[in-house]
Amino acid sequence: MKSDKNSLFGVFATHSPESCPLNNETSKKIFKEIQNKINTNISRFNVKRVVAFYMSVLEHQWIIILDAENAHAIEELSIAVGISSFNTVKIVPLRYFDDVIAKLES
Repeated sequence: MKSDKNSLFGVFATHSPESCPLNNETSKKIFKEIQNKINTNISRFNVKRVVAFYMSVLEHQWIIILDAENAHAIEELSIAVGISSFNTVKIVPLRYFDDVIAKLES
C-alpha cells in the first residue's frame, strides 16, 4: 500500500505486569474507556485515523498505528485518553515498504 504523503506513526505502549489491566483495577477502568476516548478525541488532536490497534497480552505491550499530523499530536492524545497513565509510550515514524523501495530505486 503506497502513500503519497507519509504520516504514519507506530505507538508502542508497554506496562508492567503489576499495572496490567488484567491485574490492576485502576488500569482496567482506564483501559475499558480508551477506545471510546480515542474515537471521541481523535480529531481534536489532529490524528486522522487509527490504522490498527494490536495487543500482545503476555508481553504487556500495545502496538497502535496512527495516521497523524505529527508525533506531538500523538503525545497529547496519549495523555488525554489515558494511554500514558500506566504505560511507557514510544512514538516512531513509519513508512510503507513500497515507499522505501521506490526511494531506493530512484
